[in-house]
Amino acid sequence: MSVIRRGDERFHYSDGSHKWIPPDPDFDQEVWDAMVRQHQSQHLEEISRRRTSRQPSEDRR
Repeated sequence: MSVIRRGDERFHYSDGSHKWIPPDPDFDQEVWDAMVRQHQSQHLEEISRRRTSRQPSEDRR
């Protein structure tokens, strides 16, 4: 699970899902889509970093 950082609220609904419709109806949809995709890739990078930083326990065999 990712953490919603300050400033990320504009990309999320209260349930944590991503907003694919721009909050401002005059905002360009294609630009918004690109921004949300980049935001999602930040989540994925964060998750990947957390997984690789964990060391497997020798006790779990």
